[in-house]
Amino acid sequence: MPAAGSDNDEVDDPGRLARLAPVLTGLTALACVLGWAQKRPCASSNFDFIKTTTNACYTDIYPLYYVRGLNDGKVPYFDSFTGSDIHYVEYPVLSGGFMQLVAWLVKPFGVDERGMAFYNVTVLLLAALAVVAVLATAYVAGRRTLRTGLMVALSPALLLTAYINWDLLAVALSALALAAWSARRPTLAGALLGLAIAAKFYPLLLIGPLVLLCVRAGQWRALGRMLAGTAGAWLLVNLPVMIFAWDGWKEFYTFSQERGVDWGSIFFYLRDHGLEKATSETGTLNLLGTGTFLVLAAGIAVLAFTAPRRPRLPQLMFLVLVAFMLPNKVWSPQYVLWLLPLAVLARPKLPAFVVWQAGEIVYFFGIWWFLLSVSAQTPGADLSDTVSAVLSLDAPEGGISQDVYQLALLARFVTVLALAAMVVLDVLRPSGDLVRADGADDPAGGVLDGADDLISLRRWRGARHTSVPVPS
Repeated sequence: MPAAGSDNDEVDDPGRLARLAPVLTGLTALACVLGWAQKRPCASSNFDFIKTTTNACYTDIYPLYYVRGLNDGKVPYFDSFTGSDIHYVEYPVLSGGFMQLVAWLVKPFGVDERGMAFYNVTVLLLAALAVVAVLATAYVAGRRTLRTGLMVALSPALLLTAYINWDLLAVALSALALAAWSARRPTLAGALLGLAIAAKFYPLLLIGPLVLLCVRAGQWRALGRMLAGTAGAWLLVNLPVMIFAWDGWKEFYTFSQERGVDWGSIFFYLRDHGLEKATSETGTLNLLGTGTFLVLAAGIAVLAFTAPRRPRLPQLMFLVLVAFMLPNKVWSPQYVLWLLPLAVLARPKLPAFVVWQAGEIVYFFGIWWFLLSVSAQTPGADLSDTVSAVLSLDAPEGGISQDVYQLALLARFVTVLALAAMVVLDVLRPSGDLVRADGADDPAGGVLDGADDLISLRRWRGARHTSVPVPS
């Protein structure tokens, strides 16, 4: 047994999560029920678009059941549909499989009831995935199991965005992958990460921090096993569809490459502030977004090798995701779920977290009310009228203006950027890192936790300076 106050105190109580699991499960379930209730005004009107934007309770789940042909028995990737520029389900394979599973489950319902049954069954499964994500995140949090679990379970972001799309599938699998890594099971972690990538693109980015930190610590074997597990699981899911339904399989990648500026992107703001030509050309837009991300990723790599102490794994994972999202041409409201578990693990401090969540709430209502004005073809309320309507607990009549929407967009952008800056400061000044304040190293790090550095640019530079002879 380690002595009190040692670096291993955070693992002294392995039964802590088991005792807290009922509390965290119950509170997450409560948040999920409230999220379902928040969508009820829209569900009661079969998600009429004007009512969904007015009441900010939009979801993709119900309309895509019909628009993607699931109601007609079409199988994702294998069967095409007409009516838009998209001809197959535009999600990675595991998400399409999830959609197909629910479509099969609701077949016993009457034809007129299947759409709402599809929505409700999907909600139930996504709620279960939310519980998984919360428990897995709490598992890797070390001593702060309760705090971290509560920050995710009770976050406004989870309540408001859990049922917009199928993102919680990838979020839960990514959280399980991190839990398996923290338990020093790299092959399993890789397999779960491969499944997460098969559900959504963004978990692919989490491999980068694992590579960087394993290289710094010289954990080659664990890194190899993780990469092998990732590749194996991803191929297991994707290969059958690639072989038998190639056109359907590649739809996600083609669609992602060819789509233009979408709601939520910083380019939506820049388009009206000097970059109209660049943002209207898809090739230039892709170059700007990808190029900016690569520059930010290179900076994160430098940070990983020059920080005075090896960064914690959730810190780098959070920073990489932020670097990907800030210059992206698409930033949907539910993407906050990608950041949520990693944000509370990277920096489990409430003040900045609350400010960030406030920014997400502002954007959540801003996007729907702006789309209300677009669909109703009205100029929308100005800032003063919008604030007055909100203070009256009502939606602005006719939605909000584009200027007000852009303020909401910037509110989210700036709060995410500020949170990332605070994480960078914690990396550069480990004494300010709350997780390490009590002697812990990296509770989520698995083989990285407590490991010695093999490669460190700071150490290399120090050794180089000490080896230079002093002139007489």
